[in-house]
Parts: sequence; structure tokens; C-alpha cells
Amino acid sequence: MRFSVGLLAVIITSSLLGACASNGAPEAAQASASEKSKRNGQSSQSGQSGQAWSVQTPFGIVYERIPSQEVDYPSTRPAGTIVVSTSKRRLYYVLGGGKAIQYGIAVGMEGYGWAGVSTVSAKREWPDWTPTPNIMTRFPNLPRHMAGGPDNPLGARALYLGGTLYRIHGTNEPWKLGGGVSSGCIRLSNDDIVDLYNRAKIGATVVVQQ
Repeated sequence: MRFSVGLLAVIITSSLLGACASNGAPEAAQASASEKSKRNGQSSQSGQSGQAWSVQTPFGIVYERIPSQEVDYPSTRPAGTIVVSTSKRRLYYVLGGGKAIQYGIAVGMEGYGWAGVSTVSAKREWPDWTPTPNIMTRFPNLPRHMAGGPDNPLGARALYLGGTLYRIHGTNEPWKLGGGVSSGCIRLSNDDIVDLYNRAKIGATVVVQQ
């Protein structure tokens, strides 16, 4: 019975893809992310893209982890800038001196991708989630409000972008990293979003590139 309940929770969580429906991309109109990535055996290397592999087993989901790492990143952007490459499925936290921390991410599904510039306007630990009216229309059986915690689709931490509903946040579905699965938000593993949360400052510039 416990397994059935756990499986039901996974199914419900999988339906929460609209958790990040937005009222408009920061300083840019929404644009479809047309590029589709393919899994690469070297997906942990800088510049590689592709969804992490996953296998459903009777004991749960076994999946590949995309590790964060310090990489060479020549850039004129100041240290503390966050750069998201949706085509590469990678987020870069600029360290300066030609270096950055690279994280594997999941991005907006086709039709929900966007590009633009914003700032980190707020930070939350184990954020609550309130589905938007649009999401409730698509998934009427969802709860009206979901308290923060391990079952919340926003994961362990969230960085809020400007005055929009877009976020950079964690996930309770880490096997989907590397794919285009959200309604515009940027997802990291919970370990990685905690690390990024601790580094990023309120007011930091966030650049999202196709």
C-alpha cells in the first residue's frame, strides 16, 4: 500500500508541469524553444546537453545525475551574474576570472521557452506553491495551495525573477533534468539549487539565452 501511495504521489507531481506558468517573460516576449536535445554519453561535460537517462524499476526510478562543476567561462559579465543557456540545458553562476559554476537544468517545454534579462527579486527556502488560475483550469484536481516540503514541485529553494511568476527552483523530479519539461521556470536538483541559493544575491542579474 505504501508503494501505491508513493506511485500516486509521483503521478500527481508529474502533472504539475504548469507550476511556473508566467504573466510574461522578463523584458522579452515568450518564444518557443524549438531545439530538441538528445542524450549524450558525455552529458556531464561543459557545453553538453541532453536529458538525463532514467529507468523505472519496481523499487523506484534510477536516473543519471548531472553533476555541477567549475568550468572555464570567459565572460565580461561581473561575478555573481547568473546565465541560463536553455539550448545547452545548463546554468552558469559567474565567478569571475574566466570561471563559472555550471549546473544541469530543466527548462520550458516547447511553447513555453523564453529569453530575456531579469534580476533576483526574492529568495525562499522550501517555498509554498499556489497554482495560477491557468494551471487550475488545466489541472482542476490540484490543491489550491501546497506548503513547502519534499513533495512540493518547487523543491528545496527558489529564486524569484523580477515581478514575474518565473523562478529558478529545485525539483522533486531530478530524473527530468536536461529536458524541456516546465512551463518556463528553470529547474535544478535540490542539492544544486541549495548551492546556487547560497551564492546568489538579491538584485543579481539573470540572463536567459536560447
